[in-house]
Amino acid sequence: MPFCDDSFLLSCDVARSLYHDVAATQPIIDYHCHLSPRDIAEDRRFENLQAIWLDGDHYKWRAMRANGIAEDRITGAASPRDKFQAWAETVPHTLRNPLFHWTHLELRRHFQIDDLLDETTAERVWTEANRQLATGDLTARGILRQMNVEVVGTTDDPADSLQWHGKIARDGFATKVVPTFRPDAATKVHEPHRVQAWARRLSDAAGIGADTFAGLIAAIDKRHADFATAGGRATDHGLLHLPDTDCTEADAATIWHRAMAGTAATPEEAEQFSLFLLLHVARLNHAKDWALQLHLGPFRDPNPRLAAALGSDAGCDTIGDTPQGPGLVRFLGRLSAENTLPRTILYNINPADNALFAALPGSFQDGTLPGKIQWGSGWWFMDQERGMRDQLNMLSDLALLSRFVGMVTDSRSFLSYPRHEYFRRILCDLIGTDIASGRLPDDPAWRRDRVVPLVENVCANNARGYFGFDRS
Repeated sequence: MPFCDDSFLLSCDVARSLYHDVAATQPIIDYHCHLSPRDIAEDRRFENLQAIWLDGDHYKWRAMRANGIAEDRITGAASPRDKFQAWAETVPHTLRNPLFHWTHLELRRHFQIDDLLDETTAERVWTEANRQLATGDLTARGILRQMNVEVVGTTDDPADSLQWHGKIARDGFATKVVPTFRPDAATKVHEPHRVQAWARRLSDAAGIGADTFAGLIAAIDKRHADFATAGGRATDHGLLHLPDTDCTEADAATIWHRAMAGTAATPEEAEQFSLFLLLHVARLNHAKDWALQLHLGPFRDPNPRLAAALGSDAGCDTIGDTPQGPGLVRFLGRLSAENTLPRTILYNINPADNALFAALPGSFQDGTLPGKIQWGSGWWFMDQERGMRDQLNMLSDLALLSRFVGMVTDSRSFLSYPRHEYFRRILCDLIGTDIASGRLPDDPAWRRDRVVPLVENVCANNARGYFGFDRS
């Protein structure tokens, strides 16, 4: 079978029909990513293939390090052409890694380049891709149009300006670009110099002094409201785990004031403060009917040498093995008891937690909304074929696949949208092979009235409705 052809990942006729006739026609609702709103607002034309494809892509950086590439040719001072050459040299060594599939899907879908990328084809690929980037429609907005992206949910700090979202909205750009409120920086009370600098930025953005605890809460509330005005529909939170603890308002105030005075919180105090703030934001979300996204499990910056040299988000994080159940049950249970539990999506990074994350939402549904609490898509170390298949199968076993809000790119790269195609092909292959094998009915009426809507809903409709993108 030819590599990466129309039947890629589709193992039977039913799967091929579901993908090409149904899934491929659906718009993309990319409700969680890390694209730059400024790039979209300014319709950035990228300088070269390295700038759009390698800058900020810690998946590729991680692979290049594993391939023995010197850091100078990854994040250092080497020229863009040399960094691209280093990636081209690495690609043949990514066989059976998802990067091999993504690389060639992206070259084909965006640039119509069918070459297999390696050190011998690098110059040809570089020249042709750069020609198209310089003269074609492959600007930030052009790519979103090309890939039929209906919604982009960027990830934004409460201290960030929302000016770029405002410009995009005023321009009347067809793709809806909305901010997502991510207040993780507020929880760094164990690093006083860092949280103090952030509090000053937050104070400027909100017009409220955040150096006091009352001011912090008022500023958080103000920015949450500002994000809503800008079209926000969700918050996002990244933690090692939900702390299995409690924290009074007085305790949280003491921890904050000490951090503002330069005293680092203990690990226990930092967990308490994180929980207090997360509960506060969850209640704000419930009041606005927003979604709460919890990305749980990574060990951040485990390599001190690389962290000191490169900082965060440089491809050094890894899968954590912290117990997730106790803190999650306590957190969700408390909000449920108060009747303030918002729409919630749980993402795990450790595949050992799959069954827990698939089953736990079923304990907290309240009958007000299909799939109100749900397990999110395969994330980070699990957004490859095996991880997606495992996630979809476990979700089907323990919950309702039909109510799933589907895939996200979770990416900083505008070229990453073929990941939605990758997911959709896998989804259609799972359903198609079940029909072909008799596990699901091969009945024309059922396929029309049940199976086709399921595929349409998981690809786009569920996310559109869940986040309220169809209400504005």
